[in-house]
Amino acid sequence: MTKSLAVLGLAASLLGQATTAAEITVLSAGAVEPGLKPASLAFEKRTGHTVKIAFAPAPQIRTRIAGGETWDVVIAPPAVLDELAKLGKIENERVTLGRVGMGVAVRAGAPMPDISNVEAFKRSVLAAESLVFTRGSSGVYFEALLKKMGLYEQVERKITRHEDGEAAMGHVLKGTGKEVGFGQLTEIRLYLDKGLRLVGPLPPEVQNYTSYAGAAMTARPDADVARTFVRHLGSPDGQAMFTAAGIER
Repeated sequence: MTKSLAVLGLAASLLGQATTAAEITVLSAGAVEPGLKPASLAFEKRTGHTVKIAFAPAPQIRTRIAGGETWDVVIAPPAVLDELAKLGKIENERVTLGRVGMGVAVRAGAPMPDISNVEAFKRSVLAAESLVFTRGSSGVYFEALLKKMGLYEQVERKITRHEDGEAAMGHVLKGTGKEVGFGQLTEIRLYLDKGLRLVGPLPPEVQNYTSYAGAAMTARPDADVARTFVRHLGSPDGQAMFTAAGIER
């Protein structure tokens, strides 16, 4: 084979590879971000496909997909996926990624609230100058917990809700008083190197775990790649990355 033919052959080969590579889009709850990103990078390296991820709170995911948005893969709490499956939006096959508990955070240098038990937790909630949480699954639970404890009416004026964990933790970081943040432990840990301090998980008696699972959306052009990606997340290698990120099985 002449040099020119060899060059043409290599170019054709590379072109063929490029045309087989796909870009899949993922809409995911933010709590699994620390495990999803490395798992996605590993998938890209192994397959040559590209994964584009956007994060949103679970209620937004439900509304956006039900409203007609299309993604290749959706990652959300099982209850949200159940609703979307009934609407015919996602395929039946899904993988469980794990569960995430809730924690308490303050900025570095701020007083550390006592959350060693339920009674201490109640006192710390009442003493906080601002209670910061999201409108997502963790925030919905925490607001219900405040009502169950009989504290909601006493602290309602001190509550600030944000659309996602980034905004909520940013609010706590920029505070100047006794602001206390409540959110998923994995989201809190994303900001520990930026000046946030993890006080600890909620007391066991009031702890709440949110589970997350992934599924491919129906009737997508790259459905086979999306299914392969979902299976990768549920594989031993994929699960190891979620576990390393603090997402429990």
